[in-house]
Amino acid sequence: MSSPTGWGNAAPGILNVDLPPHCSRRPRDAVGRTPPRAEGGGTAVTQSDVLADRYGSRAKRSGGRWTRWVLLGVGVVVGAVVAVVAYRNLGPQPIETTVTSFDTSGGDSVAVTFVVTRDQPERPAVCIVRARTDDGIEGGRREVYIPPGNGSVPASTVVHTSGRPTTGEVFGCSYQVPAYLGKN
Repeated sequence: MSSPTGWGNAAPGILNVDLPPHCSRRPRDAVGRTPPRAEGGGTAVTQSDVLADRYGSRAKRSGGRWTRWVLLGVGVVVGAVVAVVAYRNLGPQPIETTVTSFDTSGGDSVAVTFVVTRDQPERPAVCIVRARTDDGIEGGRREVYIPPGNGSVPASTVVHTSGRPTTGEVFGCSYQVPAYLGKN
């Protein structure tokens, strides 16, 4: 059979369209599948055969189920590590402080009053209190011994500064009390 367009033979069977001469009429079978038969006894050309001839067949997947499981396992491990790091950095602190007041009227010093709350109140602690000057730099610092006590423990100190202080704050606290502080 010749096509009126000059492209060669018409595709018999399902599509009944003219195929360009470079297209194969041979079906691409999957393993174990028998290609459909055309009415005249030949092999039918299906739409998927035409698309495969035109665009090529699909690329085979590399890997398999194990790749998915490995990627899932790696994702779970990375998620767990991120959760642990976030909890340690953003979770509750063993020693928390709240500055209740500070007084900068001393000229070259600041009086800071604060409250210390510990998760282990029977242990002594040390807190670093610092003063900042008007340009924002640290003008002075002092370590304050916090004795064991029940619940929240109030504390106060005076920090002498190298310039005019504008604020006083608690920089941080720790259970690692240096030997030179000891018990006052």
